[in-house]
Amino acid sequence: MRQFDLMSLPVLRESAAKLEALRATEDDADAHQLAEFIRTDPLFSLKVLGYVSMKFGDRLEQAPESVTAALVLLGIGPFFRIFGPQAVLEDVFADAPEAQAHIDRLLDRCWRASNFALGFAVHRRDFDAAVVQQAAVLHDFAELLVWVRAPSLAMTIATRQALDPQLRSSTVQKQVLNIELNDLQQALLKQWRLPELLRRITDDKHAVAPQVQSVVLATQVARHSANGWDNAAIEDDVNAIAAMLSLSNLATRRLLFELEA
Repeated sequence: MRQFDLMSLPVLRESAAKLEALRATEDDADAHQLAEFIRTDPLFSLKVLGYVSMKFGDRLEQAPESVTAALVLLGIGPFFRIFGPQAVLEDVFADAPEAQAHIDRLLDRCWRASNFALGFAVHRRDFDAAVVQQAAVLHDFAELLVWVRAPSLAMTIATRQALDPQLRSSTVQKQVLNIELNDLQQALLKQWRLPELLRRITDDKHAVAPQVQSVVLATQVARHSANGWDNAAIEDDVNAIAAMLSLSNLATRRLLFELEA
């Protein structure tokens, strides 16, 4: 897993630009300003959470579970010194528009999923709603990492699934990568010493827990509704979300449309 070196990962162009704008007025910057854009950028979030968890992990009972908490612990001055100008994700794929298109769809899905997950968590009165939202942003980061570090393998997976819509994701992932993305993701989260709560919420194999259900179902409905709300699979999503939130199917659909808006 050495090719997934945490600190060398690129970030979104918008994140890199906002970082440099705040660097110019570093004395006026605070953790909330920085977290506002970092927490919506999956790879930047990973870099901050992972760096702080590895740096302070032995001295803490629990690693920070949010980007804001990580920034407060690290300090604004040290943050700017450690996180200099960032490599830009869009620059990596400037000559690979097809790969960039796949990444754009993946990012759009994670942002929509984070919005749904936050809405579900708030409805359940979950005190860790912000962590649930962060987990949804990070839910598919392993897939994003494969696109960044092994785009030819990621394209092979995407092509095979496009040719055979019935092909299970776990099957093709094992065929191409020799590991399921969920298992790769959990291994990296453990290696980077991210907090147990965040690791558990992003692990689909523990989907019985309400927090995990919120993230898994938010990700599923974001994927199934990516091209509109007429996908047949959405009915199963609605049934599962309605059961989780103790709502009728009609009320659940209304909630999804409100969150989408």
